[in-house]
Amino acid sequence: MTTPQRSYRYYEFVMAAFVTVLVCSNLIGPAKIAQLDLPLLGPVSFGAAVLFFPISYVFGDVLTEVYGYARARRVIWAGFAGLGFASLMAAVVVALPPAPFWEHQRAYEIAFGTAWRVAAASMFAYFCGEFVNSYVLAKMKVMTGGRWLWTRTIGSTIFGEAVDSMLFYPLAFWGSGMIPNEQLPKIMLVQFIAKVAVEIVFTPLTYKLVAILKRAEHEDYFDRRTNFNPFALKV
Repeated sequence: MTTPQRSYRYYEFVMAAFVTVLVCSNLIGPAKIAQLDLPLLGPVSFGAAVLFFPISYVFGDVLTEVYGYARARRVIWAGFAGLGFASLMAAVVVALPPAPFWEHQRAYEIAFGTAWRVAAASMFAYFCGEFVNSYVLAKMKVMTGGRWLWTRTIGSTIFGEAVDSMLFYPLAFWGSGMIPNEQLPKIMLVQFIAKVAVEIVFTPLTYKLVAILKRAEHEDYFDRRTNFNPFALKV
């Protein structure tokens, strides 16, 4: 006899927020390199997607901490499908022939015409980074007996964001001429540090969200017998 799955009040809302942030990050952020002149450090260049991905990692941490790796895995796959669909439709819309009187095709191409290499690199890096983040957090939760949440959120982000940054920029830009090759290591390092710093700053918010959801859902999942295969969708 099959045991019926639990239903949750807010799981779908967290999933929707997670996927929304990911789609925004893929369409708006990855191809732009911004630069700020910071005190003591001087000019610092960074990928604009740094504004989005730490938020997605907060949602990823909340999902794994409250609902467990298996349910977080389904959300990661939903995000991957959302990224794929958004990238495909952006390419289709950009490729549609513009009307003779419409004068904004070039601007539209710049805003939404992300190269397939960049889109593919973003999706692959996201896929690997999110699963590493979720796996590390789930394992650390069991090891710590559910104590010291901050060590799991920050520790898993360090591993997940390191994988994400190391994969995305070389795959997307190495030898492309869009970013000088010698600038890539510096941008990757700044990207990684910025993402982890945002995770640290967001730690009180993560604590609050986790506490609210655990009380509302009556759930605090421990992945003691979980199948960690990222390609399995069964909960």
